[in-house]
Amino acid sequence: MSWETLRLDWDDDVATITIDRPDRMNALNTDTLDALEEALDEAEEQGARVLVLTGAGDKAFIAGADISYMKDIGTPDAQKYAEQGHRIASRLEEFPAPTVAAINGYAFGGGMEFALACDLRVASERALLGQTEIDLGIMPGWGGSIRLPTLVGDELARRLIFFGERVDASDAHEYGIVGEVVAHDQLDSHVEELAADLAAKPRHALAAAKAAINMSHDAPRDAALDFEARVWSGLFGTHDQREGMDAFLEKRDPDFE
Repeated sequence: MSWETLRLDWDDDVATITIDRPDRMNALNTDTLDALEEALDEAEEQGARVLVLTGAGDKAFIAGADISYMKDIGTPDAQKYAEQGHRIASRLEEFPAPTVAAINGYAFGGGMEFALACDLRVASERALLGQTEIDLGIMPGWGGSIRLPTLVGDELARRLIFFGERVDASDAHEYGIVGEVVAHDQLDSHVEELAADLAAKPRHALAAAKAAINMSHDAPRDAALDFEARVWSGLFGTHDQREGMDAFLEKRDPDFE
């Protein structure tokens, strides 16, 4: 499939979705959101072992949702817009392989919310991030008020959301919003290497680990521990479990499926 405002590229088993509206700072209009849902479907159907989300151009990851669309809609359409944003963020969070946000520039509003929904976040030293909705007379509506406190704690999340503060890459790393910061001209190569390393890991074990971590955020402790035990034990008898343990004992690199 092909889309006007989005690209889906492959490098072996690594799928990269690039929001391609650099003239609009990769802002998310309704066509782009529809395309993003379709691209996520295709990446999953084609068996991506890693999914990377990024933005086209040299200035923006995703500068946010489409304000020109939002300014005139009423509550029913706003509810549908919120539901679509939630669907996409949940797809990123629950995608059956690691997801990586390569934050190459501005990540505001909905752009930051989609980055928060990814498993890992790598930022260019030029990146600026923020839940900036408050100055538009609204608040985060695609999961930011839920996921940001999980990462940074309640007090800091309130300050960032209440003031609409924009934080640079260094502060975002210190706060725990991003996992690492790299030189701007090294972002693509660094993420490519990171994704290749992840893609070489055992697919089913990664999916199980991701599901267990996600469960720990939503379920009571005992239920999360029970889930972990079940998915852990379910990996025994698989090719990758046997291959990984044989390779360890034989002092060689494993050859996973």
